[in-house]
Amino acid sequence: MHDDELAIDADLVRRLVAEQLPAWAELPVRPVGRGTVNAMFRLGDDLAVRLPRTAEWAGDLERERVWLPRLGERISLRVPEPVAEGRPTDAYPLPWAVYRWVDGHQYDDGLVDDEVSAALDLARFVRELRAGSVDGAPATGRRPLAELDGATRAAIVEAGDLLDRSAVLAAWDRALEAPTFTGEKVWIHTDLLRPNLLVRGGALAAVIDFGAVGVGDPAADVIPAWTVFGAAGRPRYREALDVDDGTWERARGYALTQAALIVPYYRETNPAFTASALRTIGEVLADRERPHT
Repeated sequence: MHDDELAIDADLVRRLVAEQLPAWAELPVRPVGRGTVNAMFRLGDDLAVRLPRTAEWAGDLERERVWLPRLGERISLRVPEPVAEGRPTDAYPLPWAVYRWVDGHQYDDGLVDDEVSAALDLARFVRELRAGSVDGAPATGRRPLAELDGATRAAIVEAGDLLDRSAVLAAWDRALEAPTFTGEKVWIHTDLLRPNLLVRGGALAAVIDFGAVGVGDPAADVIPAWTVFGAAGRPRYREALDVDDGTWERARGYALTQAALIVPYYRETNPAFTASALRTIGEVLADRERPHT
């Protein structure tokens, strides 16, 4: 999926585990999912191995190792639990890690019994995450929308016939009117997309992939209003988080730019991810609410 992506397969994982974690050497290894940042493999029934696809994301696992145990103490949904660290080798030159396996399926409308309940559950997660002290926490979040303007417009053009270019550009122009963030930074996950939300038994059960967790603009965790939910869940998610107009408009802009960048980049290599981004853009365009501050 990436020009600089490392070659990662089940045989490599078996060798790494056998060399560095021999107690688990006999466990079966099988690939799961199509993560864009990490390749993931199930190790036996109870463990998962994650390996960064490129050097750019190698530091994410260390951030999870340090912060997930602390954050998990106050979060009611299940989150990943790091259990072992892997060292770089000649065969794979980056750190890698082993986690407890988290059971569930990626969020999908057909798997959720009630979108409103899912929206309220995710809002509770966001409130729980925000509740902790930010002392010593790493900075994170997205650049101001104005700094993303050029890349966003280029991606919209590159997407070609997959998008209604004029409608998406008009929505982006509107997003650029959102106020710049100047408020108090809070803990944010930053990547609450459908692949990072796991459903079990018809309800939201877990949140995964905390590689960019840290403190920043709370708008980053409002984007599920469009990336995850539709017309039923969106207003309830906003209400549960008590989102002001400026944050709402900024979050909508972040949802739009993220999706616009995904569409052409993953068009050939990850069509399912592109389809999810197109859905997000459709939700942004369909959401006609425009509060004025």
